Amino acid sequence: MPGWDAFLTEQDKAHIAYLGPRQKKGFGENPCMLVVDDYYSVLGLEREPILESIKTWPGSTGLEGWAAIDETVGLLAAARENNIPVVYCHGMESMRAPWAQRRKTSPERSDRLNHLPEEIRRKANEIVAEIAPQPGDLVIQKAAASVFHGTPFLFWLNYQGIDTVITAGETTSGCVRASVVDGATYRFHMGVVEECVFDRTQASHWMNLFDMNQKYADVIKKKEAIEYFDYISAK
Repeated sequence: MPGWDAFLTEQDKAHIAYLGPRQKKGFGENPCMLVVDDYYSVLGLEREPILESIKTWPGSTGLEGWAAIDETVGLLAAARENNIPVVYCHGMESMRAPWAQRRKTSPERSDRLNHLPEEIRRKANEIVAEIAPQPGDLVIQKAAASVFHGTPFLFWLNYQGIDTVITAGETTSGCVRASVVDGATYRFHMGVVEECVFDRTQASHWMNLFDMNQKYADVIKKKEAIEYFDYISAK
């Protein structure tokens, strides 16, 4: 049973049952692997439950984020073993995302953040060591939610002849979704690896996976992604 079933209403379930199961869109013949925003400010430096981690890093996703990182390790290993290009994106260090500025920060929280040692604060936009980029990987800085907006990503995809983008990272409802919707708009085959994406809010995570799977992408298991990479390599 998909994880999003717990968040569907009875009317939703009846509607889906009437229409029948959704058929997968399928993937192309020349994929890349995209890792979205897996940096320390959304995970923290310690593996802690979210309600502990946010005391130091207000944007943290807690243990569910770290679980996705652990799954991503094997996914990236499979991509590299099969010569699938790997692309990372993360926010620009000099520009705070406007969508992250809606909450008023309490003086207590602000004081705690500002008094983090400088070397710790500098790690905020650093991709976590467990899945750090390797020589030959493409790393893109972005100033918007989507990796496509205002970056060379689209031009790189076209130059490389890429037709499929398999996606991991965070947040499911934010930068992952924005990138997936833009990718689908540009007519790429988009895949989202269920175990390797994560969010701060469980309901938002699952409902955005459901919605992407209904409209813009194939939400697949890590095992399916690896089998796809193996297939591409063996051709």
